[in-house]
Amino acid sequence: MTQLLSSTAEIMLEQITDSIFILCPNVDKPELHQSISIILSQYDVKPALVASGHPDLWQKIKLFLAGKRLEGISPLTLKGYELELRIFSRHVPKATSEITTADIRIYLSEFERLKTSSISKRLSVLKSMFGWLTAEGIILKDVTKQIKPPKKEQRVPKALTIEELEMIREACASPRERALVEVLYATGGRLSEIQKMNRGDINYQSMSVLVVGKGNKERPVYFSFKALYHLKKYLMRRTDTVDALFVTERKPYRRLSDRGIQREVKIIADRSEVKKNVHPHIFRHTFATLMLNNGADLVAVQGLLGHSDPGTTQIYATLTDERRKQSHHQYLVQ
Repeated sequence: MTQLLSSTAEIMLEQITDSIFILCPNVDKPELHQSISIILSQYDVKPALVASGHPDLWQKIKLFLAGKRLEGISPLTLKGYELELRIFSRHVPKATSEITTADIRIYLSEFERLKTSSISKRLSVLKSMFGWLTAEGIILKDVTKQIKPPKKEQRVPKALTIEELEMIREACASPRERALVEVLYATGGRLSEIQKMNRGDINYQSMSVLVVGKGNKERPVYFSFKALYHLKKYLMRRTDTVDALFVTERKPYRRLSDRGIQREVKIIADRSEVKKNVHPHIFRHTFATLMLNNGADLVAVQGLLGHSDPGTTQIYATLTDERRKQSHHQYLVQ
């Protein structure tokens, strides 16, 4: 069963898993992740209040976090920033003005056994802080400006096949479960966007609903006829007055949390015979992959997903072997 962890414990879980994986790269990482998750779920994990590293650097870190908090960055992202910067302050115990580009490079090189995506994340946090401190006039020079992020690993996000999607659908045991699966797939929405949907916001005429995505950007997402059918079937059976689109199964009825949605998807997936790791975001991957493989315009899919960078959408545009074969027969001049 999925473990319910606080946001701090989630971040700690990732840090511990990565650290162990560096020392023992042959371990089964998903199994390790689950084992540590079970242990952490038994404790109330809170971030340490004791600062580490040079006092001046820690003061600048606090200024940066306060500034980002005022900008409306999510609490989970802020905690992630704080944990990353605590690690940095322990490795580079200098006053902020004394830190050099070489210090940053040496620091990042110490994590060479981490995936490039993890190193990129650490660099991204540092670039965000030093860039902010420079823009605010707190320091004179952004020492991270000259450092380029490592080349990204070209990994195609895993998506469900059409057959696997049908297996998930057939594993649904209630109108609520089926409606959740159909909405996740048909809209291609992020977990947070689905979680915040209200039934009063649905435009049945245009078969759409407005969501607020990353960067506080609003966009419409659309329902399929199948999704709308199962959603109506679910909503007609509800007797509560909660405006949330998806609510808890038992009283007192309240909006289903992100964790609650993850748990529901896990229960459905365990009931099916799908062998992949099925989670809410895989339906977004499936939405993008199947649409592009079916000939949808890349720019259109980019808009539906709410991607600001077309390169993010491009990673889904991988053709199946069958599509390649069809393209060869269709477009090759004989």
